[in-house]
Amino acid sequence: MGETPGETPGRTLGRLDELAGRAGKWLGRSAAAPERHTAAVVADRFDRITWRDTYEQSAGLRDVAEELNERYHYTADLLTDVFLAAYKVGPRLRERAEMDPSRLVNHQVITSLVESLEFTELRRETAGDPYAAAMAVLAQAAAVRGMLERCRAARERAERAKKAQQDAEGAADAVSKALQQATDEADWSNGVGTVPTPAADAVQQAIEAAETADAAARQAAQDAAQALAAAPGIRAAARNAAAKAARAVREEAALMRAWGVGPGELERMPFDQRARLAERLRSGRLAQWAELIGRFRQMAGGERARKMENATGELVGVTLGNDLSRVIPSELANLGLPELRAVFAARYAAGELMLYDSQGEQATGQGAIIACVDTSHSMYEAGPGGVTREAWAKACALALLEQARHAGRDFVGVLFSAADKIQVFRFPSGRPADIARILDFAETFLGGGTSYQTPLTAARELLEEEFNDTARTRGDIVMITDDECGVTEEWMRGWNDAKHLLGFRVFGVAIGAPPAAETGSVLEALCDNLRSIEDLTDVHAAADLFRVI
Repeated sequence: MGETPGETPGRTLGRLDELAGRAGKWLGRSAAAPERHTAAVVADRFDRITWRDTYEQSAGLRDVAEELNERYHYTADLLTDVFLAAYKVGPRLRERAEMDPSRLVNHQVITSLVESLEFTELRRETAGDPYAAAMAVLAQAAAVRGMLERCRAARERAERAKKAQQDAEGAADAVSKALQQATDEADWSNGVGTVPTPAADAVQQAIEAAETADAAARQAAQDAAQALAAAPGIRAAARNAAAKAARAVREEAALMRAWGVGPGELERMPFDQRARLAERLRSGRLAQWAELIGRFRQMAGGERARKMENATGELVGVTLGNDLSRVIPSELANLGLPELRAVFAARYAAGELMLYDSQGEQATGQGAIIACVDTSHSMYEAGPGGVTREAWAKACALALLEQARHAGRDFVGVLFSAADKIQVFRFPSGRPADIARILDFAETFLGGGTSYQTPLTAARELLEEEFNDTARTRGDIVMITDDECGVTEEWMRGWNDAKHLLGFRVFGVAIGAPPAAETGSVLEALCDNLRSIEDLTDVHAAADLFRVI
C-alpha cells in the first residue's frame, strides 16, 4: 500500500483542526471560569477596613476567631460576613454559584441569618455602628458554632467539591497543553496540519480525563448542595441567634441611655473603653437599678420641659388682665362670635379680660447644686418593690447632676454617713462629666452611722468658695437621708448666717418616712422644703424638685 504524501512510515497522523474541535470545550476553561468568592457579603474597601479595625480593637472577637479556627475551616471569613451583615445598612449576599465551594457552608449560615425577621430587627440596632455589630457577632458566636457543627458533613462534601473543581480545572489545563504540544508537532507540508499519533492520542486522553473530572465536579457540587439542604436546624438556630443578639444590643443601649451616655459620646469612645464601660454598668453596685435611674432621668427631663423661668404655677383663682396666655375658655369663646369680637377687643384694651390667676413657682437657683446623699448602713434597706433606699437616693442624685448640666450649673455629690466619713465628687459645669467619675460617685457606699453637720458643713463651704470665686449665690442643697440626728446650737447659728449671706436653699428628702419627716424634727428645721418618700418605686414623688431647682 502506498504512503500518503508527507506521512512518515510507521506513524498514523491526525488532523489538527479535528483535534482542536474536540478540545474546544476545554480550551481556556479555567481562565474563563467565573470568579469564585470567599466572602458571602458583598463589601467595599471601607467595609473591610472597618471590620479589620474593629477586630484589632476587640479582644472578644479575636478570642472567638481563635476558638472557632481550632475546630473549623474558613471561620475568619464567616465572622467577617456575620459582622458586615449586621453593620451594613442593606447587606447584599452573593449567589451561591459565585462562591468558592469551600465557603458554601459559610454562605448557608449567613443566608439563614440574614433571611430571618429577627436579623432584620437586629440590624435596626447595629447598622452603621461597628461596636454594636461586633456585639452581635459575639452574641451569636455560640449559635454559629452550633450551626457549623450541624454542617460538619456538608463541610466535608464542600471540601470534596472544592477538590473536584480544582481537578476539573487542572484537567482542562492539561487539554490545552496537550493541544499546544500537538500544534507544535503538526506537519503543515500538506496544508492540513497533520499530527503524529502520540501527540493526537495525548490530546484525546486529556479530553477524556477532563470530561471525567468535570462530571465528578458536578456530582460533588450536587452532593454538597444536598448535604447543606439536609443540615438540621440551621434556620431555627439562625433565628434564635439573631433574636438573642438583638436583645443583647438593645439591653446595652438601654443601659447606656439610663446612665445618660448619649450616642454621640459612644461613637467617640474607643472600642475597648466602651466595652469596659458596658461591663462596669452591667456588673456595678447599682447595675440592677438601671431602669430606676432611667425613669428618674426621664421624669426629670419631662419636668424640665414643663418648667420656664417666671412661669405661672399653681392655679389659685380668676383675675382680670390682658395676658392672652391665661385667658379662660369662656372669654376665648367670644372670639367665635362676630358680634362679640369688638367687645373682646375693648375688654382686652382695658385689661378687663378674665384670666386664670396662679401662684408662680419659686425661681430656680443660679449657684451650684449640691446633693448630700446618706450612705449609712440603714440606706441599704430595701423598700416596696425591692428598691433599696440607696438606689433611690443615688438615682435622684444622678438626675440632679443632669439637671445641673442642662442649667449650666456646677454639681457636687457629697456622700456621707458618720461624722468622720465623707466623700466629695465635683462636676464643674465648664467641663464634660466623665462617666467613670459618675460611676465612682454612684457606686461608693461608706456605711456606718449618720451625721448631718459633716456633709452640710462641706456643702456650705463649697457654696462659700463659689461665692468668693464668682460672686454667685442662690445655690441649692438637696439633703437625702433616712435618719434623724442632732446638730449643735453653735453650728446652727453659723448655718443660718451662711444661708442668709449666700441665699442658698435647702431641700430635704426623708426616705422611708423616718421620724425626720415629722413636725419639729432637725431635718425640718434645716430645710426650706421637706418631703417624705415611702414608695421607692415612685420617681414622681420628687418631681417638684426638678421644677424649682
